[in-house]
Amino acid sequence: MTRRMEGKVGRRFARRGAWRLLAALACLPGAEGVAAQVPDTVSRDTVSFQLRELRIEALRPVASVSGASAVRLSLQSPRVAAVPLLDEALREIPFLQVRENSRGEAQPTLRGTESRQLSVLVDGVPLTLGWDARTDLSLIPVDAAREIQLFRGISSVLHGPNVLGGVVSIEIGHGSVDADRRLNGMQGGMDATGAAFGGVRLGRTWSSGDGGVSVQAGGGYRTRDGVPLPGGVVQPAATDPNRRLNSDLDHVSAFFTGRAESEGGAWVSTSAFGYRAERGVPPELHVMNPRRWRLPEAKRAVGTVSAGTGWGRTPFGTGDFEVSIGVDVGDAQIDEFETLAYEDVAGQEFADDRTLTFRGLSDHELGDGIVRTALTVAETRHVERLVPGGESTFRQRLFSLGGEVELPLAGPGAGFWSGARVSLGASWDRGSTPETGGREARETIDDWGARIGGSAQIGSRVRFHMGASRRVRFPSLRELYSGALGRFVPNHELAPEILRAAEGGVTGTVEAFGAEVEAQAVLFVQSFSNAIVRTGLGDGRFRRENRRRVDAAGIELLGDARWGNVSLGGDLTWQNVNVTDRRFEGRSLRAEYQPGIAVGAHVESPLPAGFRARAAVEAIGRQYCVDPDFDADIALDPTARVDLVVSREFAVSGPFRTLQTSLSLDNLADATVFDQCGLPQPGRLLRLQFRLF
Repeated sequence: MTRRMEGKVGRRFARRGAWRLLAALACLPGAEGVAAQVPDTVSRDTVSFQLRELRIEALRPVASVSGASAVRLSLQSPRVAAVPLLDEALREIPFLQVRENSRGEAQPTLRGTESRQLSVLVDGVPLTLGWDARTDLSLIPVDAAREIQLFRGISSVLHGPNVLGGVVSIEIGHGSVDADRRLNGMQGGMDATGAAFGGVRLGRTWSSGDGGVSVQAGGGYRTRDGVPLPGGVVQPAATDPNRRLNSDLDHVSAFFTGRAESEGGAWVSTSAFGYRAERGVPPELHVMNPRRWRLPEAKRAVGTVSAGTGWGRTPFGTGDFEVSIGVDVGDAQIDEFETLAYEDVAGQEFADDRTLTFRGLSDHELGDGIVRTALTVAETRHVERLVPGGESTFRQRLFSLGGEVELPLAGPGAGFWSGARVSLGASWDRGSTPETGGREARETIDDWGARIGGSAQIGSRVRFHMGASRRVRFPSLRELYSGALGRFVPNHELAPEILRAAEGGVTGTVEAFGAEVEAQAVLFVQSFSNAIVRTGLGDGRFRRENRRRVDAAGIELLGDARWGNVSLGGDLTWQNVNVTDRRFEGRSLRAEYQPGIAVGAHVESPLPAGFRARAAVEAIGRQYCVDPDFDADIALDPTARVDLVVSREFAVSGPFRTLQTSLSLDNLADATVFDQCGLPQPGRLLRLQFRLF
């Protein structure tokens, strides 16, 4: 949608009242990034407001018209690591827990879900439809990202297949071309262990009338010999008692984005990023036979090309259409060693992956409402070569067709209902595995999804939203067929997971204790039928199995209060997650890594000489994991950590406008906090970094 049409359509909806509160909320203190209400669809060119950027260091809660809750993070915040990888950025988003697993991969969990039940989108194209139905967050660079948004819970049926518990959306090439300006930037730093990181961005926009061109390119480099080991943790075979064994990383990345818009509204954009990495995989400390892995090489390149008509006249009124093609290719090598000395190779796995994705999106006016449709077609091919062993080829095809309609419940002057809107959606999904590496084939599976959502404003500062949905996820090729170098027993009989979920919440602002408080509260319930979980076999191996049901219910609270330049905020998740299965009656089944409570809090205040300080604490309640040696659950005690950051911004001249510097002390108390059983987070770490933009 061009800026001219976007403003015209936005004003028309604002007059009807549903958007008036959203525009007001977006301008209140406590926002970060581009403070705009964002409908939770994958289409960038849906109706929205483009408002000024607010440089305030707080996460912003967003509640969409169609009944979902979200938060948004600016990557220019001092508390986000310079030249960040995706896991470093997502650890700063409330409600989302990011964990390093036993493969060395960083994975997210949210509301009783696990990593394969969340989707990661780059410019609307999913990174999570590959061999493993998830992506390693610790290797994905976000040098080029404009911002990151987390949509929780009731996800749109337009996001495509296998989207159940939430969406992480990363915008790189999407977004209207701004007025003529340079987009140059530099960032970098180092920490007390000697790790170094740096990146550069070069770009320019040219505008003409309502059209223009934008081009950016850049890259980054990250290197470390290892992360610090927290005090009190003992690891075997360590040559350096203060550093986590086999936790080194060398990572180089590059990106390019380009966008062109015509005065008539049509546009085309392209974005691409890639990386090459070498890293170790820290061994688990709680098992007799931990992984002894290294990745001598991991490469990946992701590219998208998108084009749209812009918002304009059609034979049936006004609307727009958009298509995107995504290519995701990569290869990796895993070396397994005889001992923790990492000298003699015992086995190797070589992987060659390719995923092609096509997406078609459309928006069209429907009276006073709007109708949206989306088609997603994806094919994944994975070639696996084992040494010793042979070569196998696997393929999976996924298809999703979805549609949503959003309508006002009443017109102006209808009192309570004057700003109420409702959204209805349905989808048809299909999954097939035409190549299974010579193993048991599976039948093609079709299933359906549906969603209903709505919102209503109360007064001028409070807004309610609610929604319910049913979605399906097909098992990934890895879940069905991978042995992971002897760590798993494959199970090709896994059935698809089905999620039924509902949520209701309120977002608003109030005056309290002399401060303006912006807050959001969300109640949620959800149930996974045929939930796929991993179980220990008692011999050091795992097997993935379907459980009859995994139920979760809880509440999420997010708030930010501001007294002038001082802010106090936090988030809380309380949840109860239960696993049930008639085959295990009389036995207590626990969901892995689903703490009953998670709390985050922060305070930020100005200091003399223009500095700002921020202190944050994160606490996680008791949780459980599966011990593969004994087929038993292990309890992880509650933990907490404190982080500090002091920052300052300076006005500079030349190709940059602002210099941002910060000094961070992560895990101040050197606390032992486990991401998973036997896998502690880094200990105390001092980090110095800068950004020029």
